[in-house]
Parts: sequence; C-alpha cells; structure tokens
Amino acid sequence: MHSFEDLSRDFGAVFSTRHFPQQPVSLYDPAEYFLGLGGKRIRPVLCLMGNELFDVINPDSYPVATAIELFHNFTLIHDDIMDKAPLRRGMQTVHEKYGAPTALLSGDVMLVVAYDYLNRIKSHYIHKIIQLFNKTAKQVCEGQQLDMDFEMQETVQLPDYLRMIELKTSVLIAASLQLGAILGGAQEGNQKHLYQFGKNLGMAFQVQDDYLDAFGDPEKFGKQVGGDIMANKKTFLMIHAMEAGSPGQVRELKELVKENAEDKINKVLDIFRQCGIDKWAFDLKEKYIADAFSHLDEIAVLSARKKPLKELAYFLVQREH
Repeated sequence: MHSFEDLSRDFGAVFSTRHFPQQPVSLYDPAEYFLGLGGKRIRPVLCLMGNELFDVINPDSYPVATAIELFHNFTLIHDDIMDKAPLRRGMQTVHEKYGAPTALLSGDVMLVVAYDYLNRIKSHYIHKIIQLFNKTAKQVCEGQQLDMDFEMQETVQLPDYLRMIELKTSVLIAASLQLGAILGGAQEGNQKHLYQFGKNLGMAFQVQDDYLDAFGDPEKFGKQVGGDIMANKKTFLMIHAMEAGSPGQVRELKELVKENAEDKINKVLDIFRQCGIDKWAFDLKEKYIADAFSHLDEIAVLSARKKPLKELAYFLVQREH
C-alpha cells in the first residue's frame, strides 16, 4: 500500500506533461498557466487510493485521475470569474490575466480535454465511470448555483447550507474515491460505503475550513483570520450563530454584517464564543469524522489496506492551516 505522499508524487509526474495543443496560443496557454499554479491534487490522488484499497493500481486510474483534476480546475476557473476573484494561490486568476471571455473558453476546453482522458480507458467499465463523472459534474454546478443564490438571501437555514456544501465540495471527493474503487473491481456495497466515507470527510473538511478562518492561529493558518467574516460569507459558524444566538446577539450580528467597522472581526468572534460556536463546530466536525470512519469500517477489505485513507483523513480534518 502506498501513502498519499507516494501517490501524490506518482500522479504529479504523470500530470506535469502538457495537456493541450500548442495552437491557438491565446486559448491553450491560459489553461496551462492555471494548471501551473499548482494545488494539493487531493481529488485525483483519492482516485488512486480508492483503486488501491481493493487491488493493485489499474493503469486506467491515471487518465481518470487526470480527468478529475482537469474537471476540478475547470470549476475553479469559472468560480473565479463568478466571484470576481483577483488571485488564486497568490497569482493572478485567468480572467484577470487574460480577460473573462478567454477564461470562459479555457475552462470549457479544459472540461472537453477531461472527457478525452476518460475516453482512453477500457470499454467494459467506461459507462459506469462516465455515468458517475457526469452525475457528479452536474451536482457541483448545482452546488455553485446554490452558493450564489445564498449570497442574495439575508438568512440561510443550516440544512440548506449543508446540502450546498455537500454538492459543491463533498460529492467530488466522494466520487473520486468511488471512481477509483470501480477501477479496482470493488463490489457495489463497498463502493457505496467508500462514497459515504468521502462525502462525510468532505463535510468535515469544510467545517474545519470555516473554523480555521474564524478561530485559527494566524501564524499557522498562513493568512489573516476572519476573512469570511469581513466578506460576510454565510459559513457554518455564522448560520448557527444566527440560529443559536439571543435576539440581541442576532440583532448585533445583522448590524455587523451591514458595516465594515475596524473591530468587526473581533465583535463577531466575541458573539461566536458567547454562543459556544467554537465548541459546536468542533463537535460537528467530529460527528462527520465518526460517520466517515463508520463507513470505512464497513468496507470488506483487510484493515491494513485502509491505513493510508485513515491517515489522510486525520491529516485533512486536523490540519491547522
């Protein structure tokens, strides 16, 4: 069994080749530029890990993992346009550097090339692979639309927010694992448990992300805490504070959201702490982790084969940055 780091290195070596033609330069260089910004490549490596949980790595896992990473980057290019984001990983976003029309086309062609990679795999499981890939791609689009819808709403209910995060973030993590499991010859029941493991892990990952933005150590987190608060994002924390706070606290939060006072972050964090939001978020994350591991435990393979996934799960949800 290989660790996440080993498989990440293997995938990086495969993925670092050029994925697009040379011409027209004005279309394909922006796509290559964006891929060159790097990233953790978690999703494609999860595909390889999902395969190796059940059998030696199938050569077809690499084109499928590449398709997953290209799809993920396609969504990021388009998300950046929608969010009007100037930077991605500290560098100019594609629409900032090359203009929105080119960014749209570069994202589009990246998705098409993802399907070119899927088309390279053996025919006897290609339908299952494409069916799951397409279902997941649609769900990610649904999640992004819900996220934009929520920006226009004054309040969002927690179950609606959970569904949005599930669609926007968790299903791609879950599907990456299941796509690997299909290639590894896993039975349907094992595939479903692995999918649920990934989905719950994705939810825990997002809770941790929201938590760190509010309560993380700036030196470890690598950026100023409270970015979500300043941007008035409806995170797990803000939504629960609106539900759990007293009428006075809710009124104050609504006032703080409307203004950008110098002490806005500290005032919001004070209310969060008064409402016990930090403990609530920690408990919610633990619930998702417990659910994830209960599904991993149900998978009918030797426990030693599950060790790399367990180690990765702990790393993702206990990180401090």
